[in-house]
Amino acid sequence: MSQVIVNAIVSAAGYLLVGLGFALIYSTTRFFHFAHGIVVTAGAYVAFALTAWLGLPLWTAMFGGIIASALLGGIIELSVYRPLRTRAASAGILLLASLGAYVALQAVIVIAFGSGTQTLRAGNVPEALPILGARITIPQIATIVVSSVCCLFVWLLLTRTQIGKMLRAVACDHDLAQVCGIRGESVIMAAFLLGSSLAGLAGVLLALDGDMTPAMGFQLLLMGMLAVIVGGIDSIPGAALGAVLLGLTQNLSAWWLSSKWEDAIVFAILILFLLLRPQGFLGKPLGKVTV
Repeated sequence: MSQVIVNAIVSAAGYLLVGLGFALIYSTTRFFHFAHGIVVTAGAYVAFALTAWLGLPLWTAMFGGIIASALLGGIIELSVYRPLRTRAASAGILLLASLGAYVALQAVIVIAFGSGTQTLRAGNVPEALPILGARITIPQIATIVVSSVCCLFVWLLLTRTQIGKMLRAVACDHDLAQVCGIRGESVIMAAFLLGSSLAGLAGVLLALDGDMTPAMGFQLLLMGMLAVIVGGIDSIPGAALGAVLLGLTQNLSAWWLSSKWEDAIVFAILILFLLLRPQGFLGKPLGKVTV
């Protein structure tokens, strides 16, 4: 059981990083940015290319992967989503565009790196450390620590800084924020850069602990989305709570039943939340407007 709990916390930390980035972008644009999944993958593969092809140190390559993910997210926003928004495209059109961007960029990764499994590691794999009867690796500890720090950082950014207030204003009402002098497009770009940086960080950290495939980002995106939906998409503590719940559900179901049941049980929980509490654990219910 101690190993199951440790595995659940590690899984939750990765989901939280991806989910935080997704929630930042969704709250300001109000559409599902599925290309966020390929931004996760790109961070890991750029770091791999910098180490395997250019021979750069691992820490430098990791930083390069995060920067590349941030730039990729900004390019997608600038070249795909912004032109569509200027033409008053609906959320459905933006959703289809994000799926197209995901498929196209995944094909680019397959062409460049192949469809096989790659590994992002430097030297020998260190032995896992014992903790309360369980085993945990250095990359897993780093994932938990970094995810917790990033969660605190995003919360402080949104609640204590000017850019955070602008992000919340655009998320609340884009048109009203524009009237108040806030440049909505610049704020959306900031959300993409920050959210994509978190996605790249998640991709790099998770690649250090496991293997990489061109499809790795989509599964992480789904789990990150589920975490913020279950916890409350506008609540950072709720997203953390949702990530922990998903991590525990996955690992407990794999332990008690079989790993084949992991995703089925997770999505069953999602359906229950959507039916019984669509705003999530700590989300605020939408009120009715009367005239």
